Amino acid sequence: MLADELVDLLGTVWPELQIVAQARDGVEALNLVEMHAPDLVFLDIRMPLLDGIEVARHIAGRCHIVFITSYDQHAIQAFEAGALDYVLKPPTAARLVTTVQRLKLRLQQRPGDLRGVLKGLGANASTMSHYLQWVNASRGAVVRLITVEEILYFKSDQKYTLVVTRDSESLISKTLKELTEELDPAMFWQVHRSAVVNVHAIDSVIRDERGNLTLRLKQRRETLPVSDAYHHLFRQM
Repeated sequence: MLADELVDLLGTVWPELQIVAQARDGVEALNLVEMHAPDLVFLDIRMPLLDGIEVARHIAGRCHIVFITSYDQHAIQAFEAGALDYVLKPPTAARLVTTVQRLKLRLQQRPGDLRGVLKGLGANASTMSHYLQWVNASRGAVVRLITVEEILYFKSDQKYTLVVTRDSESLISKTLKELTEELDPAMFWQVHRSAVVNVHAIDSVIRDERGNLTLRLKQRRETLPVSDAYHHLFRQM
């Protein structure tokens, strides 16, 4: 999951940082801020129940805030204009180094009043809110709510789509084509006519002697083939 990746990376680039808690949704994030009164909070823009911007509005001025975002360049300019710190998805150690350097300086100062900036940023972010946040998936007689951050990949299964997480496989009635129109394209990549993968779930890309690509996942043993039409997605990896 994204939070676990971020914790691991922060442990590498900022080993003295003490991480006191991790939240699964925006409501839990608010409760944890009340409980721990942290100096610094990393907030994913897209969280269940309350998004990162709404959480930030409630805690503005109480702690320093870093947003995690997959927004386009226009939104990034809004972050920079508001002197807000951000980490782009998927996070990498190289990207975090600059952010950490800025944060170390800011922690010596009181958190600023970001309410005006957050209001403008919220208007910018509203255009991104249409992306799918979770799916209702069936396993026998049980219907499970699965957030998109948990999903490692989707795989077409005739009239249904298989939803695969670290420890489960479930079916939903939406087709893969319908899903690709609703998912955040910065987070989910179609790699085959029958498969869409969460980029955060990819461990490595394997190229064989014929030039075929296969994806190895971080939390599953199976691999996913990449069709020739989607090889371009991995040229920079």
